[in-house]
Amino acid sequence: MGLFDMFRRGAPIVTRDELMDFLDRQAAFMAQKGLFEYSRARAGPYGNMLFDDKAFLAELETSRWLAFPVMLAMVGEAVEGLLRPAAGDRRAAILQALTDAALATFDRYPVPAGFSAEAWAELRQQVEHDFSLLSFHPVKQAMDIPARFIDRYVAAMPIYEKLLAKDIPTIHNYLKTNLCNVHDVFVKRADVAALADVLTHPR
Repeated sequence: MGLFDMFRRGAPIVTRDELMDFLDRQAAFMAQKGLFEYSRARAGPYGNMLFDDKAFLAELETSRWLAFPVMLAMVGEAVEGLLRPAAGDRRAAILQALTDAALATFDRYPVPAGFSAEAWAELRQQVEHDFSLLSFHPVKQAMDIPARFIDRYVAAMPIYEKLLAKDIPTIHNYLKTNLCNVHDVFVKRADVAALADVLTHPR
């Protein structure tokens, strides 16, 4: 997928596969964009040198895979908040179907280099746990969702923790802004009523 594909309206989201593609692309985009842009900004005039360093690029690749499940859960929460009003008495079924779609999205990827099978499985379990928490609270505005994910996203970054500390508000604002954009894209592309029916009555 090219960079400019992210800014095209794209096809309507009506099927489970289209929902999975949306979760996948948005989570991957948010994870990678934030990591790359923050690292380059932190490096300042040494950015080109940093991104030519093979050791740093390897660490950045690890960070990208650590951040992906965090963003997958965060994007999934925004989507669930838009599906819930259409759920009616099917809320539990839709949440389970959305959870299953997110886990199937995660399972598209084999264990990345540098991860043990156990570590990758633990990240999958965390995604499942994140979705299970959605049944315990009202729908949040998109801008309020990143608060519970910020610490894990920051921990994934390949930057010394003492340098990261003072930048957490900036990183948090990045997540809020971009998740609001994800929310708006889903509103424009998704046929929520049809998708709710598909998720609860798979063919």
